[in-house]
Amino acid sequence: MSKKIVILNGSPRPNGNTAALIEQFTKGAEQNGNQVVRFDLQRMNIHGCLGCCKGGKNPSAPCVQNDDMNKIYPHYVDADLIVLASPMYYWGISGQLKIAFDRLFAVAECDANYQNPVKGCILLMAAEGDTEENFEPVRHFYHSLLKNLGWKDCGIVYAGGNMDAGAVLQKPQQLQAAFDLGQSIQ
Repeated sequence: MSKKIVILNGSPRPNGNTAALIEQFTKGAEQNGNQVVRFDLQRMNIHGCLGCCKGGKNPSAPCVQNDDMNKIYPHYVDADLIVLASPMYYWGISGQLKIAFDRLFAVAECDANYQNPVKGCILLMAAEGDTEENFEPVRHFYHSLLKNLGWKDCGIVYAGGNMDAGAVLQKPQQLQAAFDLGQSIQ
């Protein structure tokens, strides 16, 4: 049975390393019959969370802010799997991805117990550094996020050693890992 997959692309580079990982993941996922929707957050008008706790009144547009998150919300609610795709910025996800993810709390506000819909999740990350120590802060954040949301980890691709845009194109094993992860989704 095919899955509905939403990719939140937190990279500002339209043709960067994260984009290449996303493209390979998408090819693998679509070859396996999955439906993929990608949101390039850098190109969207998304404001930071106001912390107002006044969302959740309208399930089709749960946040009080009226911006491009309204394009993401319906796909997010229906998705089986969320892909967090980001370059590593100061040992974390990009600001673009963090802002959009914070705004998903408005969907949790639709639930009386503030529960987010349960999803599977994948992390695709390109980075300059290429050591276990380099990825540890991101790994900790990702697993803590999933634990607290009650989400299932469906895989991670860390593509280290990629500073310059397009560097990952010279590392076929990293691109293959993203493709294989996409193809594994059933």
